[in-house]
Amino acid sequence: MSAPWATWDHIVKIDPDKTLVEGETFEDICATGTDALEIGGTTGMTEEKMARVVEATTAYDVPVYIEPSNVGAVVHREGLDGYFVPIVLNAGNVFWVTGAHKEWARLDSEINWTATFPEAYLVLNADSSVADYTEADCDIDADEVAAYAEVAEQMFGQRIVYVEYSGTFGDPEIVQAAADAVDETSVFYGGGIHDYESAHEMGRHADTVVVGDLVHDEGVDAVAETVEGVNDAASEPIEGA
Repeated sequence: MSAPWATWDHIVKIDPDKTLVEGETFEDICATGTDALEIGGTTGMTEEKMARVVEATTAYDVPVYIEPSNVGAVVHREGLDGYFVPIVLNAGNVFWVTGAHKEWARLDSEINWTATFPEAYLVLNADSSVADYTEADCDIDADEVAAYAEVAEQMFGQRIVYVEYSGTFGDPEIVQAAADAVDETSVFYGGGIHDYESAHEMGRHADTVVVGDLVHDEGVDAVAETVEGVNDAASEPIEGA
């Protein structure tokens, strides 16, 4: 069975702790052409905030997944497609490698494991909230990123490697190093995607590009531009292939 994300080029990540641009709706986001929605954030996550966004987004014909940052922010709702669960491989605090996941399994009796997919995260922006939160070692080079990606796929059987620059545009060579290191695993990229050009550039290296802050800061027209950039890149040969 193919992975749900096998044909996704673009994801919009919605932070329940942030507002949308004035006058815009979740329906507008779904109409940008994005392939899926991922609901999650690093700080300020509550069950109430998560439930509000999940209820609003699952009304439309776009896959919706929760990316939980803590067990208290996980909700189970009809229409929700599943869960993408970060496992931060370069976390300095092992709670974000196994501890948080153990607590979720211990405290939540309703987990649908068939719709739950781990993401092997590599957090690479030292100034980001997620780096601070997980105590991530962001001082790693392309060879180390490639090795992490290889370990994720070959040792741990991960089907997603997520290269996360969270708020800043990353190094395309590092993203390509991750892509070159895996065979079947998909490479997601997130961070600093703000227009056609940035989306097109990272779309040449990653299988799927994730756009987050842009939807809250600039709105749906800007997001639609990134969808176009990623889709154009997807129709071109992948660099290094």
